[in-house]
Amino acid sequence: MVAFSNSDTSGRTSGLLIRCVLYSLLALGLIIFDKRYDQLGRVRRFLSVIAYPVQIVVASPFEGWDWFRESVSSRDALRVDKAKLEEALRLANFRLQRYEALEAEGQRLRALRDNTADVANRFVIGDIMDLDLDAFRERVLVDKGARDGVFVGQAVLDSGGVFGQVARVEQLTSEVILISDATHAIPVQINRNGLRTIAVGTGDMSRLKLPYLSTSADVIVGDLLVTSGLGGGFPAGYPVGTVAEVKRDPAQSLADIDVRPAAALDRSRELMFVWLKPDAAPAPPPPSAAASVAPAATPTPKPPPKTAPPAKIPPPKAAPAPAAQHPAAPPK
Repeated sequence: MVAFSNSDTSGRTSGLLIRCVLYSLLALGLIIFDKRYDQLGRVRRFLSVIAYPVQIVVASPFEGWDWFRESVSSRDALRVDKAKLEEALRLANFRLQRYEALEAEGQRLRALRDNTADVANRFVIGDIMDLDLDAFRERVLVDKGARDGVFVGQAVLDSGGVFGQVARVEQLTSEVILISDATHAIPVQINRNGLRTIAVGTGDMSRLKLPYLSTSADVIVGDLLVTSGLGGGFPAGYPVGTVAEVKRDPAQSLADIDVRPAAALDRSRELMFVWLKPDAAPAPPPPSAAASVAPAATPTPKPPPKTAPPAKIPPPKAAPAPAAQHPAAPPK
């Protein structure tokens, strides 16, 4: 039994060894033959066509899994990118709104600067800090005061025209009375014909009054009112308002005239404090000139009249000399 099993095992081993050597020699021969003559290329191509569907079937599960994983991850990435883009869009819209506000503010400031190019020696732009909510007062608080050179009575403009006048000055702030305040009045003239009058406030930001024009005055709806420059408080030629309504009652001597202010009294946020040029305020120079001429004219003509009467007095006294003798006779 043992001898039989040993002989069988050795025979099987020798058979396997012989087959391995034969197959190795065959493979080596095929390799050498294919390398030198390339005769097996067509066979390989044919076999690759047959094996391609098998490769597809074997690789499909792995490719399907990779596609699913990439699609899920790409969808999550798209959600994250979308959230980032939406946040960036909101921020961009917010900045765009701010830029539009800054652009509008820049346009208003340029308009203020252009308005004072010819008449203002100096100007300061201030922002409105607070409003007076009193129903009988039209005043605003501005962030410019005595530290900036602001003084009581100073003219205040906005991009549309005359806004008001400084009523009270603190060190860091000032109070501006609007032209619509019931206690405020401003000298104006009609731009069309030069007719001068005074516009007074009504307590309503959308309306002024011209209470001193007669029913026969040449004023019509649409006339532009500008500052006359009289009084030296406001520069001449700045728009104050437009005539909105004219009522003439034959029983009354004065017309009822409403004016729509040119300044945005209820919307302006930036105001301009103006220091007028010396030649831009026509009212102050005439008083100084008249004052300078009057003292020079008064002293020169008055001395001659005073010296002339004493020269004329002696002749009349010489004539009544005999009469002076008559009173002397009675005492004798």
